[in-house]
Amino acid sequence: MHRLNIFYPAPAQRQRGISLIESLVAIVVMALGIMGILGVQMRTLSDTSTSVRRAQAVRLIEDLGERMKTNPSALANLNTYVSNFAATPSVGSCATGCSPTLLAAYDLAVWKRTVRENLPLGKASIFVPPAESALAAGQGRQLGVMIAWRENERETTTAYKDDIDATKVRATDGTLSAGGGADVNTNACPADHTCHLQYIPVPSRCAPYAPGTAASAMFYCPGS
Repeated sequence: MHRLNIFYPAPAQRQRGISLIESLVAIVVMALGIMGILGVQMRTLSDTSTSVRRAQAVRLIEDLGERMKTNPSALANLNTYVSNFAATPSVGSCATGCSPTLLAAYDLAVWKRTVRENLPLGKASIFVPPAESALAAGQGRQLGVMIAWRENERETTTAYKDDIDATKVRATDGTLSAGGGADVNTNACPADHTCHLQYIPVPSRCAPYAPGTAASAMFYCPGS
């Protein structure tokens, strides 16, 4: 009788650590995904903050325009409103009445204080537009208003900052030029700040009267 030799295959060696490696890979992939989501959220938050600040700047400029409308001689006191970024006029009192000139100074001081209180490191400059700087005294009809606040953009490349700069004018060929001017103390956006520039007309409520014929009608502006 022949003895049958039955050979059983050697038991396969158990592989160790595979599940741990797979878990580590999954954790790394998940961490990268979370970091990407956080990056998108931070970018969205930054854009939203910039939009909110710009909307606040627009409303502040509208407030200044309304203050000018209530002054019957705002146009006659146009230079009283001119104020650079560094100027912080003190708020006086109009409790017992103000002349048109004092009212303009009071409105300017209150308005600039409001800018500082509502925007981070907020400051404002009011200037005569470069296009009207060469006009004779009394011929100007508008003012440039630039509001600046602390920059919160992480992106600092020139191309990106030009795209979000609302103070520059883009020509038909794509080139940009300063909308206000080049002086960072008066009419150009200061470094490390985001700015909004707007030009507003300076009103004056003048009553017409005719001392003689209709052809010689004249206008009387209270307080001018």
